[in-house]
Amino acid sequence: MGRYSFEKKWKVRKRQHYQAIYQEGRRLHSKNFVIVLRENSEGTVRFGITVGKKVGNAVKRNRIKRLLREYFRLNRDAFRGSTDIVIIARKDISSLNYRDVSSELNEVLKGR
Repeated sequence: MGRYSFEKKWKVRKRQHYQAIYQEGRRLHSKNFVIVLRENSEGTVRFGITVGKKVGNAVKRNRIKRLLREYFRLNRDAFRGSTDIVIIARKDISSLNYRDVSSELNEVLKGR
């Protein structure tokens, strides 16, 4: 399972890192997500997720986070360089399945 695991070094974990990404990053928009990209000095691609309480209850927020982690875990090889990526969920997308989330993110990120 090593190749498909989601290791700590691939996560944006600290509040100060999230703040720096929000302030200095480049934003891409889609129907359901805002994607913030910023170069980092870590030498690897790191991924962060933000899902606010306005999106829904804890069950819905956690489902969205699981879908987004799964997308990054399976598509990690598509991201090159040393970049921080934070995906912000805009609204309740708990009705979407993985295929819908994947196609929307692929469409937005392919032109970055």
